[in-house]
Amino acid sequence: MFPKLFELGPITLHTYGVLLVTAFMVSIALTARLAEKDRIPRTYAWDLGFVVILSAIIGAKLLMVLSEIHVYLSDPSIFLTAGFWRAGGVFYGGLLGALLGSALYVRHKPGLSYWKLGDATAPAIALGQSIGRLGCFAAGCDYGKPSGVPWAVTFTNSYAAERTGVPLGIPLHPAQLYEAGATFLIFLALLALHRRRKFPGQVFAVYFLVYGVARFFLEFFRGDMDRGFVVSWLSTSQFISLLIVPAALFVYWRLQSRPHGRTA
Repeated sequence: MFPKLFELGPITLHTYGVLLVTAFMVSIALTARLAEKDRIPRTYAWDLGFVVILSAIIGAKLLMVLSEIHVYLSDPSIFLTAGFWRAGGVFYGGLLGALLGSALYVRHKPGLSYWKLGDATAPAIALGQSIGRLGCFAAGCDYGKPSGVPWAVTFTNSYAAERTGVPLGIPLHPAQLYEAGATFLIFLALLALHRRRKFPGQVFAVYFLVYGVARFFLEFFRGDMDRGFVVSWLSTSQFISLLIVPAALFVYWRLQSRPHGRTA
């Protein structure tokens, strides 16, 4: 755990923030590179990147509020606290927000293929997630359940505990590293698929399918109870995964069955 990179007087540079910005910039750069291979202007990818950042932040915060709406309704002053604005939000909310933002962007760019752009974006999203989860590990947020496995981690930083609620002195599953590793493998698989995809949108659909399955099972290792639950045994993210996986399968089938679906 390494929540702070350095302090300079009243200014504190947090590891999570640095890695989050790094994740966004690396993702945009990779999207631009892959988009260019599909003859999509790099400027489109960079413009889209900043649209996605804004819409993802809004979506992540919105789902964070909706998943614990009773807490925010009982005490609206939470919206004014530093803790609310420091929190990154719920990833799925950010992802859905980014989808909406990118759809609106593409709609105003005649001739720009949403599915081709999605294929360029999907590997970048997975890589960004991997980097971002390293930031979560450094900060102590999104921590795992108590565990006796040999690779369990024990957090000891009181500053991080105050900000994220991570329990100190208890061996925990390194849930953040599990997801960082899983999403990095997804990134490598999607990057390979991008080179030999058979139809536009294939990489995009596969990302949602594979990540949805992975996230559903990764949630079982999480120990942070404030992430939101639909019922006591089903987290908000697991519920969304149950919706996304069949939706991804349907989109994959529809795109594959198009008459022009085999030209990338």
